[in-house]
Amino acid sequence: MRPDQLEWVEAQRKELNQRRQGAGERLTDNTLIRVALDLLKQHQGELHGVTEDQLRKSLGLTD
Repeated sequence: MRPDQLEWVEAQRKELNQRRQGAGERLTDNTLIRVALDLLKQHQGELHGVTEDQLRKSLGLTD
């Protein structure tokens, strides 16, 4: 993972854990990564390309 991705995951985890106010399970970085992988699996039919850039574009990711 890139440094910006790691920073984003950490920030999201902290924010989501603050919002849950003790309810539910404690979220981890791995929780968010597993959810992201499930989302990628759900859209596997749209995934095309041989480079990271092509794969990202096939899913509509521009940044």
